[in-house]
Amino acid sequence: MASVQINTAFNVALDFEIAPFHKRLVAYFIDFILLLTYLYFWKYMLYDVMNLGVREHMGLDILLISVPMLFYSLLTELLMNGQTIGKKLMGIRVISLDGGEPTLGQFMLRWITKFFEWPFLFGYIYASHIMIIIFALYTCFFGIAVVILIIATKNSQRLGDLAAGTVIVNAKTSMNINDTIFMEIDEATYQVSFPQVMQLSDNDINTIKTVITQARKNNNHNVAIRIEYKVKDVLKIESRLSSVDFLEKLMEDYNYLATKE
Repeated sequence: MASVQINTAFNVALDFEIAPFHKRLVAYFIDFILLLTYLYFWKYMLYDVMNLGVREHMGLDILLISVPMLFYSLLTELLMNGQTIGKKLMGIRVISLDGGEPTLGQFMLRWITKFFEWPFLFGYIYASHIMIIIFALYTCFFGIAVVILIIATKNSQRLGDLAAGTVIVNAKTSMNINDTIFMEIDEATYQVSFPQVMQLSDNDINTIKTVITQARKNNNHNVAIRIEYKVKDVLKIESRLSSVDFLEKLMEDYNYLATKE
């Protein structure tokens, strides 16, 4: 399985499995079918059930159909930790090449480079069912260039990934609160051990969470030990906790203190 080595904010490299092409393709078609289903549902509701005129209600058409379809990938990746519904079902996600979760700007760069899909998102307004199929085929045709770029680039990146500095990797399919930096803390009894943790950035905390997850998944604590030493050196703190326990305690302190700001 191809992998990409990403240097984190602590100058420690982590290995991620690059998402196989077939998973990305299936994820894309899942999302595309969802958009088609959404499109036909609202066309049926507006023009068959409610008998509205297309030209007279173009604004409503754009608001209810085009706009949600246009922002689908951007919003789902933002809200679902780098995943659309298709990516979630296929167990893949978008990460930043600096080791953290992509920023809003990175997600937007990935999204805006999908401009070849926009004729499909808006062209249906005056189109028949046949034209919708033609616009879909048009989108697939330009998708060939995307496929070629994915195959040709070292880390299987499309134009949006190259511009944004992101890559799509394998991930767990079931995402929950434990897959984020957030942890449940009993604020009534909690005691902070390392208040210096607030000197770290959100990207640093995301890296620590990734290291903890990988250490437990692979039963390999070497990277956790290296991150532990790096953090202790940066924050000028000491601890007798094991590497993973120390990093988890940092996460807990960060969650507790972040809610107090």
